[in-house]
Amino acid sequence: MSKAKQPNIIFIMSDDHAAHAISAYGSRINETPNLDRISNEGIRLDNCFCTNSICAPSRAAILTGKYNHINGVRTLYEDIDARQPHVAKILQENGYQTAMIGKWHLGHGGNSDPTGFDYWNIFPGQGEYHDPDMIEMGVKKKFPGYATDITVDLCLDWIEKRDEERPFFLMCHHKAPHRPWDPDEKHMHLYEDIDIPEPETFHDDYENRSYAAAEAEMRIDRDLRKRDVKADPPEGLSPSELKSWYYQRYIKDYLRCIASIDDNTGRLLDYLDEKGIAEDTIVMYTSDQGFFLGDHGWYDKRFMYEESLRMPFLVRYPREIPAGTTTKDFALNVDFAQTFLDYAGIEAPEDMQGASLRPILKGETPFGWQDSMYYRYWEHMSEHNVAAHYGVRTHKFKLIYYYGDGLGVPGARDVKYEPVWELFDLEKDPYEMNNVYGQEEYLDVAEELKNELYRLKEQVKDLD
Repeated sequence: MSKAKQPNIIFIMSDDHAAHAISAYGSRINETPNLDRISNEGIRLDNCFCTNSICAPSRAAILTGKYNHINGVRTLYEDIDARQPHVAKILQENGYQTAMIGKWHLGHGGNSDPTGFDYWNIFPGQGEYHDPDMIEMGVKKKFPGYATDITVDLCLDWIEKRDEERPFFLMCHHKAPHRPWDPDEKHMHLYEDIDIPEPETFHDDYENRSYAAAEAEMRIDRDLRKRDVKADPPEGLSPSELKSWYYQRYIKDYLRCIASIDDNTGRLLDYLDEKGIAEDTIVMYTSDQGFFLGDHGWYDKRFMYEESLRMPFLVRYPREIPAGTTTKDFALNVDFAQTFLDYAGIEAPEDMQGASLRPILKGETPFGWQDSMYYRYWEHMSEHNVAAHYGVRTHKFKLIYYYGDGLGVPGARDVKYEPVWELFDLEKDPYEMNNVYGQEEYLDVAEELKNELYRLKEQVKDLD
């Protein structure tokens, strides 16, 4: 592909935005007209998954195109070594103007500052919603306003000042809707007079699952804090009423934060139209992982269960992607880097572990395309007390192995449990309420999935 035809790439990523809080995915609880516009004018991927459902590891996988045991960021306690090759560096070396604006969350200082970017301006750590400090090219500054607005203001300013003769790659990364879910003034009273529907699994009792589900500390009614819900609960509520009260307080602020993302995505799309560059610009929207929105009575992520595993992924590129299309082909966060490079006409390094999604986005499924995926969560019994596990998901089944050991990984607790398995029939049990591991009719399925799990572990070189 000639340099003149290399597309611009805008990669918008939010933090903890579950696919089931986007109306393009049929959300029961949210309307997102501007995010839906990307889907309506492009493609919606229904089976996009992260390989480790936690912020920094997912971001490292996206940037490097490698699994966490290879890129060195297995947990929140491991900063990235940004001296290693990654997609922004490669694009920059091949003539792209590059920028990273917003949430980096891969460490700061030493060898973990953003590299491969002509311009970067990031929130330190998680960042603040209101009047945040940001680190611009190594210098800390305070920016008045709301984080989501500021991020897009800076993105638009950078695009406006670019060299119009060269393509650009922009990582527009929002803090929202990460906990503690502080909305802006514009959306502060959204949903005030309505009740948000509770999910089907809201009253899950964790029966017929491994110890991991019962041990996890992310329950709506027990583990949310006053900082999360911004008020004390009324007196005299029954346990069921109290749980519903906590849910309404949490989910409304979560959705209010997303409303600002949606508005600002509209600003970006409108700008591309006004400047006449929409046809030449790929716009991708995703989140670093999924999130429990009261599903199983939880908030947060980390588990390999569907609501946490699944990432939204919406892509618009008028020159190549048919409008209003969908696919159920598998896509992984380690595929994103190779996809960016493919669109830029740049050969990906051999040690990248993903595959370009470009044919999938055009509606073409390559022969032998991945129909299983490997997942691993390393941060054993740390924050939210989620057990370390790895597993395999196919189109029909999911097998999870809780191996019960922190293995000395930074951030993992040195506490041991008996290893246990979970197996879910996703066609019969899409909400993963019934562990069928050990049942007679699933013995052969379990054996086949174990073989596939070990094949994938070897393929991705996770050979502990």
